[in-house]
Amino acid sequence: MRISTSWGQQQAVNTMLDRQYQLSQTQLALGNGKAIQSPSDNPAAAARAVDTSSAAAQNDQYTRNIQSATSRLSTEEQALNSAGDILDRIRSITLEGMNGTQTNESRQSIATELRQTLKQLVALANTRDGQGEYIFAGSRTSTQPFTIDDLSVSYGGDQNQRMVAAAAGMQVATGDSGSDVFMQIRGGNGTFITSAGAANTGTAVVGATSVTDASAWDGGKYSITFTSPTTYEVRDATDPTLPPISTGTYTGETGTINFKGTQLNLTGTPATGDTFAVAPSSSQDVFSTVAGIIAAFETPGGGAPMNNQINAQLQNLDQAATSFLDTRTKIGARMNTLDQQTQIGADVSLQYASTLSNLTELDYASASSKFAQQQTALNAAQQAFVKMQGLTLFNYLK
Repeated sequence: MRISTSWGQQQAVNTMLDRQYQLSQTQLALGNGKAIQSPSDNPAAAARAVDTSSAAAQNDQYTRNIQSATSRLSTEEQALNSAGDILDRIRSITLEGMNGTQTNESRQSIATELRQTLKQLVALANTRDGQGEYIFAGSRTSTQPFTIDDLSVSYGGDQNQRMVAAAAGMQVATGDSGSDVFMQIRGGNGTFITSAGAANTGTAVVGATSVTDASAWDGGKYSITFTSPTTYEVRDATDPTLPPISTGTYTGETGTINFKGTQLNLTGTPATGDTFAVAPSSSQDVFSTVAGIIAAFETPGGGAPMNNQINAQLQNLDQAATSFLDTRTKIGARMNTLDQQTQIGADVSLQYASTLSNLTELDYASASSKFAQQQTALNAAQQAFVKMQGLTLFNYLK
């Protein structure tokens, strides 16, 4: 095989150029700290780096979602805490107004204060988050959920919950609808409600009520009629012609009435013919409860009719306070979940960062050693080229 002088020189030039390219690539890597300058340098590692970067970006988005959700839930929890304080204030004012020393004028003053307190409660129900969105509007976060007109409060949101992705396949509610928190509250003691007959003339007032045997309560409607100031009978309100289901004796100024697993505590002296109704609990919004107390105080006369009405509303008020507390408990559980997921996300982020570092970051010690070797190789190639230039027949014939 014949090897020409020009071919040998070209091979030497190619070798030098190849060594120079390798050296420049290593020099570039040392300059920017990246092990991969282009996907062709290491296709497998480059593909893994793209996948890892995408997963890391998604994890970062989950972290931002969690931060936003935590802030929103904190705002909701603070609003409900303040609402609970307002309910405590309403109860305190109400008990003050039920004092027998109050007059129609003083009760009217208390009612005026309660009207302002009702507006405060509505304002809390219209709380917004840091982005100006309503907390208790359900999914209609740009719509003011509650509107007040005198003592009537209406709800303009929906019953949906706004959700946020906290992790792959993990959705967490960032709020509760105002319908669930403020509107759909079980009345009475949560199982049944009581009311005094409008035509009652005695001084009997229903106080605390309770369920003593849940298995005996059938959820029916019943009427308690006093056949004398000390005796009563209980009938089925849906068919009063049926025989009484229970009869008993009322022991003076205080006493209890028990039937069908329920217990009613009464004070005062009933008149013959006075009636009290017992029915299953239905939903009543907290605003109507406060409005009922205000209406009772604004009605002149006071006495047993007012006390019966207010005692019933106080039970509703307690149910509202329980609803607020239950919601706050749910919020706390969600925030705990988000806190845990935040820590998990931080750990995952570190793993992604470590993986990306291993795939794309330069090992400076190895690269520096490689750079020195490549410099040596380039020098050798250059010296070889110089010698190759001298290998001609004419030089030999000199």
